[in-house]
Amino acid sequence: MQGDRTLEVLRVVWTYEEEAEHGWVLDAAAATLQRRVRCLAGEALVETAGRETRAELSAWEGRPVRWAARLSAAGHDLLAYAGVRPAPASCGTGVGQRLVLLAPSQMTALRVFIGLADQLKSPPATGLAEQVRTAVYDRGARRWRLHLTQEQTASVAYGFWLHRLTGSAAEANRFSRDYGILHRPNAEDSAPAATL
Repeated sequence: MQGDRTLEVLRVVWTYEEEAEHGWVLDAAAATLQRRVRCLAGEALVETAGRETRAELSAWEGRPVRWAARLSAAGHDLLAYAGVRPAPASCGTGVGQRLVLLAPSQMTALRVFIGLADQLKSPPATGLAEQVRTAVYDRGARRWRLHLTQEQTASVAYGFWLHRLTGSAAEANRFSRDYGILHRPNAEDSAPAATL
């Protein structure tokens, strides 16, 4: 089940659960959700009622309850986490920023560059580490979404240049192809420079 759909179902279960006096979502209330909720139970985000609990709920309801579910602790935690984590659609590009989509291998290389910040003479641009930390993975595009300033974008190109010289040119080549930015070292200037 995809992330957005999972959260949508969890929110519906939570709403029903909050309205129920006994804290369980019953078959009659959420008949259309049963299949999706069973999938979430397989991921330990929802717990389904066992036979004893269904018998108690049947007595409470005055009718047979064949199925009941409620959020697990992990399901509650996921909803709480999703409430503070920016969703891909809600991450707007700020003034002076551009949307940059990175393949997983590019993001891995960029994380290595960020991780070496305190050892580098030309460290990553200000704010780049935070952009990497808060990047959102877009499952549909299979890319990491970052909103970068021109300086941060040039810094990414520098990190990919370092990566290129130590093994793989694919990340830098893709970045150059997608964004027209390639780091070219300047012997007269020790700071990273990128050409557009």
